[in-house]
Amino acid sequence: MMDLQPAARQLAELVNEVPDNHLTAPTPCEQMTMGDLVHHIDGLARAFTAAATKDLGPETSRAPLSDGSQLGGDWRSRIPDQLEALAEAWRNPAAWDGMTQAGGADLPGEMAGKVALDELVVHGWDLALASGRAYDIDRQTIEACLELVAVLSPPEQRTGGDGLFERAVGMPADAPLLDRLIALTGRDPTWTPPTGS
Repeated sequence: MMDLQPAARQLAELVNEVPDNHLTAPTPCEQMTMGDLVHHIDGLARAFTAAATKDLGPETSRAPLSDGSQLGGDWRSRIPDQLEALAEAWRNPAAWDGMTQAGGADLPGEMAGKVALDELVVHGWDLALASGRAYDIDRQTIEACLELVAVLSPPEQRTGGDGLFERAVGMPADAPLLDRLIALTGRDPTWTPPTGS
């Protein structure tokens, strides 16, 4: 078991601070605006809460959507509440046992919990960078995410955007742990918002 609350709480704060006029701004996720990313976070919070409670159905049978036009008016209060519920659901030891489902894939509860953590961390970084904010997460969490990404989607077996992640970005072995995680997911740790966005 791992505590998802620190990553969930940090992501909730970042979501809450997104100004309305930044929802069309770019993010490190190609093809995703900030609004799309926030909508994706909305869906993954519900999906991984359902995965933890083994409430399998529409939320767990497909990948979360990414469409900023579908956010609705209450997203600033709704999504932080959902992220808190996600972290709370994964505090139950039963969430980590047996099998569950996420993104349409059946997987062990322990792996689903780690995938949820990785989603919180990586999308927290995405949102922080797109917002021009600092992002810092503890070493143990980053190491758990690094281990998961390396096992779930080995970089040497990727051929491009046909799996969980894009091709890994090359990084020196002594790069900071968070940069190594971000690069392993196919993102450029040196990404900055385009001028004027």
